[in-house]
Amino acid sequence: MELITNVSEYEKLAKERLPKMVYDYYASGAEDQWSLKENRDAFSRILFRPRILIDVSRINMATNVLGFNISMPIMIAPSAMQKMAHPEGELATARAAASEGTIMTLSSWSTASVEEVNSVGPGIRFFQLYVYKDRNIVRQLLKRAEMAGFKAIVLTVDTPRLGRREADIKNRFTLPPHLVLKNFEALDLGTMDKTNDSGLASYVASQVDRSLSWKDVKWLQTVTSLPILVKGVMTAEDTRLAIEYGAAGIIVSNHGARQLDYVPATISCLEEVVREAKGRLPVFLDGGVRRGTDVFKALALGASGVFIGRPVLFSLAVDGEAGVRKVLQMLRDELELTMALSGCTSLREIARAHVITESDKIGRSRL
Repeated sequence: MELITNVSEYEKLAKERLPKMVYDYYASGAEDQWSLKENRDAFSRILFRPRILIDVSRINMATNVLGFNISMPIMIAPSAMQKMAHPEGELATARAAASEGTIMTLSSWSTASVEEVNSVGPGIRFFQLYVYKDRNIVRQLLKRAEMAGFKAIVLTVDTPRLGRREADIKNRFTLPPHLVLKNFEALDLGTMDKTNDSGLASYVASQVDRSLSWKDVKWLQTVTSLPILVKGVMTAEDTRLAIEYGAAGIIVSNHGARQLDYVPATISCLEEVVREAKGRLPVFLDGGVRRGTDVFKALALGASGVFIGRPVLFSLAVDGEAGVRKVLQMLRDELELTMALSGCTSLREIARAHVITESDKIGRSRL
């Protein structure tokens, strides 16, 4: 295999290896896929203001998330059905995250159960939750996640219905017959029926609760003692409500541009959320991160860390656990280099003054 020098190179290699239905499921966005492209393009419009003649011989990227010490502010986002990418799926991802000293978030719709992921050994793991119409299922899932040593719940709040993913409709996407959604296997909810469009869309329509509202965030706090991160916040208004209803943290996310098309890139929404949060809870970013420079930009705009999704899936498809480890290592090395060249020796030194955004450029042009 040729030498891989950056995270994005894994996508091309994964496309060559994966069945079309699987690659399209991982790679595609909603409808025109404008937001999918914008999640990346928006990073390219943020520029650096590096500081010079600072001793950067020692750089520390360690941080703390919800009381847990991790090696770097780069964590793994929840991504469904990882055994479609590699036979070891989520188990390989869990081992890679632990070996690199960071957090893995396990999807509700994983092809390895919470118990199986726990069995790979020590590691800090969060559990992503979709709220089903049958609340007993939710109670059982949360109890199992707690028993399996998961440390927080990531509540996905942007999916009352599944976005229109036209590649999945064309491919009549369904979970391959040798795989099941392992967390739901014992409940007879682990498989998807073949349909004339997207099997996942039909599954979501039949199982996920469209009536989910802020009061359910309070209800979840009566069901689990784990901290709840709300994933899918993009506005100041919803930031206020997340704080009011007791969220432990916010993940600014547009679901990898797979839900509502023509929403802004998450990096473009980040500052609005951070300003409203006013330090009352940590704010994280999910979406479009492919470089250490992207991580630095998110931190400069107030994020406490970032989550990566597709880079994990594509590297998993190409080289299993070693591929995921390599992606985490490349991003960490790139972040360290960006910090050095910007004059920062620790994450707390990364400041708003280190970057120039589109709004900054407009403000300066008026002077």
